[in-house]
Amino acid sequence: MATQTNPEVADNVEKNETQSLPAVPAASQEWSRFTKVSDGALKYSLFRIDPDEGQILYESKKKKGIKIIPIESIKELRFDADSSYYRNLFKLPADTQSRWITIIYIREGAYKVTHLIAPSSTVFKIWKESLTKLHAIRQGLMTGDFDNVLRDVVWEKQYWKTADHDGDEKLEFENVQELCRRLSLHFSESELRGLFDAADIHKRGYLDYAGYQELVKLLKKRPEVQVLYEHISNGKLDLATFKNFMLQIQESKLDDQQIEALFTKYTGTKSPSANPQASITRSPDAIMTQEAFAAFLRSSDNAAILNQNNVVHHDMTRPISEYFISSSHNTYLIGNQLVGVSTIEGYIRALLHSCRTVELDIYDGSNEPMVYHGKTFTSKVSVREICHAIAKYAFAVSPYPVVISAEMHCGVEQQDMVVQIMKDAFGDALISAPVEGRAKITSLPSPEDLRGKVMLKKAKNLNIASEKSGGLRPKKGTRRPVDDDSYSSSSSSAASSASHASHSSLLGEIKDLKSKIARKVRPKSRTKHREMSFSLASLLVYTVGVKCRGIGGAEHYEPEHVFSISENSANKYLSTNMLDLVKHTQTHIVRVYPKGTRVNSSNYEPHLYWAAGAQVVAINWQTFDAGYMINYAMFQRNGRSGYVLKPLALRPGNENLLQKPTKHFLDITIISAQQLPLPKDKTGKEIQSIVDPFVEVSLHIPLWTHSPFVENQAEATEGATYSPPSNIPPSQSQKTIQPTTAKTVSYSTGSVKNNGFNPVWQEELCLPFDCVGGMTDLIFVKFAIKQERKKVKDEAEEDPIAVYCCSLGSLQHGFRYLRLHDSQMSPYLFSTLFVKVKIRDL
Repeated sequence: MATQTNPEVADNVEKNETQSLPAVPAASQEWSRFTKVSDGALKYSLFRIDPDEGQILYESKKKKGIKIIPIESIKELRFDADSSYYRNLFKLPADTQSRWITIIYIREGAYKVTHLIAPSSTVFKIWKESLTKLHAIRQGLMTGDFDNVLRDVVWEKQYWKTADHDGDEKLEFENVQELCRRLSLHFSESELRGLFDAADIHKRGYLDYAGYQELVKLLKKRPEVQVLYEHISNGKLDLATFKNFMLQIQESKLDDQQIEALFTKYTGTKSPSANPQASITRSPDAIMTQEAFAAFLRSSDNAAILNQNNVVHHDMTRPISEYFISSSHNTYLIGNQLVGVSTIEGYIRALLHSCRTVELDIYDGSNEPMVYHGKTFTSKVSVREICHAIAKYAFAVSPYPVVISAEMHCGVEQQDMVVQIMKDAFGDALISAPVEGRAKITSLPSPEDLRGKVMLKKAKNLNIASEKSGGLRPKKGTRRPVDDDSYSSSSSSAASSASHASHSSLLGEIKDLKSKIARKVRPKSRTKHREMSFSLASLLVYTVGVKCRGIGGAEHYEPEHVFSISENSANKYLSTNMLDLVKHTQTHIVRVYPKGTRVNSSNYEPHLYWAAGAQVVAINWQTFDAGYMINYAMFQRNGRSGYVLKPLALRPGNENLLQKPTKHFLDITIISAQQLPLPKDKTGKEIQSIVDPFVEVSLHIPLWTHSPFVENQAEATEGATYSPPSNIPPSQSQKTIQPTTAKTVSYSTGSVKNNGFNPVWQEELCLPFDCVGGMTDLIFVKFAIKQERKKVKDEAEEDPIAVYCCSLGSLQHGFRYLRLHDSQMSPYLFSTLFVKVKIRDL
C-alpha cells in the first residue's frame, strides 16, 4: 500500500543510531533485462535502481536515452498476485504472475502505470525487497513518520551523488558551482569560494564527503532562526523562557508538566544504560541551545496541524449523519467523463486515500453486469472486478464503513447477479436485512457501529418488482421535487447535459464529437421507472436512495432515506433555505454530486456544501484542482479515516450557534522557504531553473453570511484581493454555468530574486474573514509558492512550484513549518515553508 510505511523498515530506522539508510541488495543497482508490458505488447528494456538518488532508471528506446521514475512519485507498488487483474487483462500466461511488478506513479501531473516481468524469481525477490524498503523510507519521510535527521541524511546522499559525477568521491570547486546552480542558489564566485574554503578544512582544494557535509551546513544556515532565538531568549533559553514562548506565542494547550517534558527532550541527555528506553534527565539550569531550538521547531512536536498523525481522535460513536464522509464521483473513471477509461484503478486510488463512498453506474452486460458512464464513449469494466478490488482495499487505510452508491440501469435478472457478486466479494461485511418484517429504524448507527462494514445505496426511482417494498418507499408529499435532475440518475443527467455543452476547448481535435454525442444521448420521453430486484432491496438498510421532494414543511423522510442532489440544486438551497438543509442533515444523509456540464470532470469547492451540513459531497478524484485540494485537506484530519465529525453548530441541538457570526483577521508572516523542489523534464530528471519565488496566501470562505466585512476589508488592505463567489444561484439567462466557488481573499508577498533554495521574505500579511458558529474547520487556507514571470496574454497559468492547504481550524498558531506538496497534493521530501500564524478577533 502506497500510503503506509513498512513497519519493519520503520523499526530498523528507529533502532539505527547513525541514521543511515537501510541497505538494499547490490544486484538491484545493476542493469537487468525486464519484460515491459504495455497494452498487451511485450518489450524488453534494461532497468536498475539508484538507492542514493531514490529513483528507478530505465532505457527508453523511443527517446533514445534514460528515463527516471522517482521513488517518491510512486503511489503504489503491486507484486505477483496483487497484479492479477492486469495479467488477466493482457491475457498473459499464469507463470508470469510470480515475477510481476506493477508500479503506479505520477509524472507531469498524470497517473502512469508500468508493468514489469522480472527475468527470474531471484531478480524478482531482489527487486521486491529493494523497492519495498526504499518506497517505505520515502513515504515515511513525506508523511512525517521519520525525524529530520534521517531526512537530512537522505538529502545529503541524493545531492552528493548528483554532484560527484565521476564517482571519485571528490568535489572540485566547479562541481560545487554546478550543484549550487542546480539548487537555484546563485552566489557570486567570491561568495561561493568563501563557503568552499570554509568547508575545505584540510585545505586540499576539494571536498570529500565530510567536507561536503560541512558545506551543506553552511548552505542551509538559517539566520532568520538565529534572529528568532535571540529575540525570544535574549541568548538564554531556559525552561521559564521556553514555557512563556509555548504559551504566549505558540498558544500551546500543553500543561506545565508536558511543556517541561518537551524542554527536557531537547536539552536533556539519556541516563547511561544499555536500555534504549532509558529515561532522559535534565540539569536544573539547562539551557536550550539554538541548534536544539531549531530542531524543535522542525520536529513533529511543533507540527503545523493539530493531531496530524494517523490517530483517530474524533468521537466515532455519534450517528453517521453527524460526520462528513470522504466521497467520490464517477469513481470508475480515470479520465474525463466523456471519453475516459473505466477501470478498477479509480476505486483503488480513492480507497487508499481513505475515500469512504464510491460510485458504480451499472448496466446490463452480455454475460454479467458492467460499469461505465452511460451514453458516452467511456470504456467498460465488470462489476465483479470492481467489487473484488473494493473488498481488497476497502479497509486497508481506514476501518470505518464504505458506502457503494450504485445507479442501477440494468434489469431485474442482472440486479440479482449484482447482489450475488457483492455477497461473494464482501461476505459478512455486507450489510443486509429482510425486506419483510424489518424493524423500524429510529436513528442511524455510528461509524463505530459499522466498523468494517460495506453498505449499498441505490439511486432513486426504482420500484420493487414484487410490490413487497415494506418501509422502503418514502411517504408521498405535496411539493414538486426541487432536484432538477430528479427524474434521471446523476450520470445520465451528466451525459445528457454534456450533449449541450461546448467540447471544443476540451477535445478540439475531435470536431464532430458534439454531434455524435447529441445523436447518441438525445433525451427521450419519460417512461415508467425501472423495477428493482427484491434481493437488491434486502441490501438497502441504512442508505435507501429516495427522490428529493423538497425539505421542511410537510415533507417527511425516514432516518435511512438518502437523496442525491446536483450542485445546481444544492446552490438553490444555499440561496433560499440553507437553514432547512442544515436541519435536515442533522439526522439524514444528503449527497451532492457535480453538475452535468462538467464534461472535463472539474470539481466544485466542497466546503460550500459541508457548510450546509451535507455529508457526502462527491468529487472527481481524477482531477487535481482547488476542489480536490480542499477535499484532501479536510480528510487529512481525524487519522485519515475518511470520517470527520461535523462542527458543533451543524449537529442537533446547537441551532443557536448558527445565529452567531464573527469577524476576524488571519495574520500570517511568511518568513522563509527551505529546499524548494526543482522542476523535472519529461524523462523525470531534475532540471536547472532560476526562480524568483513569491508566496500567495488565500482563504476560501463558505457562503454562510452576506456580510460585506471581507470584501470591504480586503479592498481597504493594500495588496489584498477579494474574489466573490461565482454564480450562486446561476442566472437563467446564462448559456453556460461557471464553476461554483467560495468567496476568496488572497494576498501575495514580493518575490525573492535568484533564490529557489532558501528564499527569505519576512513579510507580514493580513487577511480578513468572517465565520459562523466558530466553524473555522470549514474555512481553508492555501499557500502557493509561485515563480514570478511576465504574463503573456492568453497564456495559461503555470502550476505553482509548491502548495500547502489545510483547514483554518486545524492550523496551529505561532512559528510553524508547513510541509509543501505538489499540485496533486503529494508531499515533497525536503521542501518546507516557515511561517508565523495568528488569528485576531474583531
